[in-house]
Amino acid sequence: MRLTGLAPIVLGFMLWLPTAEAAAAKARLVKVLPHFIDHEGRVALSPSLYERDAYQHQLRTRREERGGMVFEVQWKSREVLSLNLKVEMRGNRGKNATTAVLEQPVRSRGFFSTWSRITLKGDAYTQFGELSAWRATLWDGDTMVAEQKSFLW
Repeated sequence: MRLTGLAPIVLGFMLWLPTAEAAAAKARLVKVLPHFIDHEGRVALSPSLYERDAYQHQLRTRREERGGMVFEVQWKSREVLSLNLKVEMRGNRGKNATTAVLEQPVRSRGFFSTWSRITLKGDAYTQFGELSAWRATLWDGDTMVAEQKSFLW
């Protein structure tokens, strides 16, 4: 069977339609990296990924060296948008369950992805305790446009 005339164009449009609909989302979360920070706000002592992982292990095992947590969020938007980044956390302080919510306005820088940082430190971190689960969301006004959550959420 050979396609002639408008048939190839119609077939191509029908194959393209589902992907165009999926790409119509305003924004998406690419990656969420929760890290401990020390009292000086560092996640690593040098810019090496190996060093970052080793320092994170040190902070994980030595609670007294921690100064808080930072969530580094990579997100993407096809349009230049002003959105609101929200990170919700569930944790525990001994046998007591704790929650915390961090929010900040973010702005897309165009076609490529954008990294945003949101930090929990000081007394708020001390009162929160140990992190058990998290959920990161992007909001356009009252509408959630993207979500990524940890396994235990």
